[in-house]
Amino acid sequence: MRQLLDTLTENLGRTIVGKSEAIRLVLVALLSGGHVLLEDVPGVGKTLLAKSLARSVDGKFQRLQCTPDLLPTDITGTNIWNPKNGEFEYLPGPVFANILLVDEINRATPRTQSALLEVMEEQQVTVDGVSRKVPIPFFVIATQNPIEYQGTFPLPEAQMDRFILSLTLGYPSQNEELQMLQRLQAGVKVEDLQPCISLDEVQELRKQCSQVKVETSLQQYILDLVRATREDEEIALGVSPRGTIALQKATQALAFLSDRTYAIPDDIKLLAPHVLSHRLIPSGGRKAKTVVEKLLRQVSIP
Repeated sequence: MRQLLDTLTENLGRTIVGKSEAIRLVLVALLSGGHVLLEDVPGVGKTLLAKSLARSVDGKFQRLQCTPDLLPTDITGTNIWNPKNGEFEYLPGPVFANILLVDEINRATPRTQSALLEVMEEQQVTVDGVSRKVPIPFFVIATQNPIEYQGTFPLPEAQMDRFILSLTLGYPSQNEELQMLQRLQAGVKVEDLQPCISLDEVQELRKQCSQVKVETSLQQYILDLVRATREDEEIALGVSPRGTIALQKATQALAFLSDRTYAIPDDIKLLAPHVLSHRLIPSGGRKAKTVVEKLLRQVSIP
């Protein structure tokens, strides 16, 4: 299993330059059974990351470009009339994939955004009263532009809570951008990536992540952090119990990626800004990540 993870990370690094920390966090989300929200400007490699991951795990990849006129059935699929047999037939939507890239998710209307709520939590969609399971593993990578808000619909708290992690890729350094140009000239493409891990092996890795030991003292540390978000005067809405569970699951996955069978406080400290920031609403125009970092300094470490 350790070799599989190393090979997967190396495979992703063939197309994605200098984003080792982002790759690590995306793998944390994948192995913990959650989904990831990438908040970044266009053109920094979000689609490339999703495509490379799908190629590496030999999974089905689908891309959904969100626009205000997108309908819920454009996501889940719909029943269409077949005149040949005189019956309605179900036409699956793009959610029937292993890796689903939901590009600019905040450009879809709230009604359309809600179509993702069930499938992200239950791994199934319900159309006309019939529930259908999506392929397993099912992993959503959603993106939104944190700068341009014209014509967008902010994600409600229930939707944000479905993402186990949020992160940014950021601009590459000068040396990394030079490497990008050199790889482009050398003809390195996503299509050239070879699968290095199977979907069944991803499921097995998830099972092993869930067995990572989190001591009671660390669970209490997680609780102290989460409960601090509910009591802090700078926070209008604190983190829900789903966020508490998400932080423990992500901690187990990070420890597993670090080749450990147990979690340590540093795992929680590294992940807390990514797991908690998008789940709370700060007051007075403060930035959520800054508030979480302040709480990390205030809450005592076991």
